[in-house]
Amino acid sequence: MRIRATVAAVTGALALSALVVPAVAQAADDTRPSFASTVDETAADLKAGLKGDAPTARGGATAKAAASAGFSVSGVSVNHNKDVVVGTTGSYTVPLTYTLNHTGDLGAYGTAAVIYHGTSIDDATWGFSSDDAATCAEVSATALKCSTTVTFLPAELLNIDAGTWRVGVVVVTDEEEVTLENVGTRKVLRTSKVTADAAPEPVKKGATITVTGKLTRADWDTNTYAGYGGQSVVLQYRPKTSDTYTNVKGIKSTSTGALKTTVKASAGGYYRFVFNGSATGGKATATGDYVGVQ
Repeated sequence: MRIRATVAAVTGALALSALVVPAVAQAADDTRPSFASTVDETAADLKAGLKGDAPTARGGATAKAAASAGFSVSGVSVNHNKDVVVGTTGSYTVPLTYTLNHTGDLGAYGTAAVIYHGTSIDDATWGFSSDDAATCAEVSATALKCSTTVTFLPAELLNIDAGTWRVGVVVVTDEEEVTLENVGTRKVLRTSKVTADAAPEPVKKGATITVTGKLTRADWDTNTYAGYGGQSVVLQYRPKTSDTYTNVKGIKSTSTGALKTTVKASAGGYYRFVFNGSATGGKATATGDYVGVQ
C-alpha cells in the first residue's frame, strides 16, 4: 500500500496532516511494489509540505545518517505492546507511539512512522506507513512524544508477512531528511479460531464425553480461514458452579485442524479448547460447551 503524506509548513512547531490511504488491494501473488518506495513517498511528501515545492527523494537516508543529524528514537510502542492479530477482511487500526530525541532547534519539521516485515526497509516483504503524520508534544528541550496510528489491511497481506515486524521513523526538517530503521518490533500474526462441541448431553456420571472441534487460521493468500494442523491445544473444564477453567489435557490438531478427545463425566460443566498461539498464529479460545451429568 502506498500512503501519501501532506504536512503544512510550520516554524518551530508541529507539522501535522492526514496521510491519505487509497483503497487499493494487492493481488494474492507477491507482485507488490518495494516497500522502500512507500517510505520514499512518505518522506518526500513530508519534505514537500515543509518546503512548499517539489519533493526531494529520500536518497537512502539511514539510521547512521540520522545519528549524525542528532536524531534518535526511544520508547516505541505498537498496539499497547500487544501482538497485532489480523484476520481476513476489513481493517485493523492500532496506536503507535514513540519518543523522538533531537539536538538543537528543529525549526519546521514533520515525522511519521512506518512498520514493515523484514530486516530492513529495503528487503521488507511488506509494510504500512502511519495513517497520519505523528502528533508530537514537547516533553523536554530535546525530546518529543509522538503518536499516530497504523492500519493493517488483510487484502494487502500475504502469509509470508506473518511474524516479527520492525518499526521505522521518518523525520524531515528544513535541513535534514532521515529515516531511522529498526527502532522497535512487534509481532503481526494471522488470526486463529477454535471451536468446541462436547457430547452426548446429558450424560450419566462416569460415562465418556467426547469433545470435538476445529482449529483454523487466517490465510492471507486467499483471504479465507483454513485448518491449522499439528498444533498443541489444551482442553479445559469448569464446573457449572465455578467461573474458573482448569486444564484437563493437551492434544494436537490433525493435518486438517480437527480436534478430538475424550474425558469421563464427573459433574455438569463446560468444556472448551484453548490455543496459545504460534510464531505466525494468534491465540484463540473456544466458547465453552455445557454438558449436564445425571
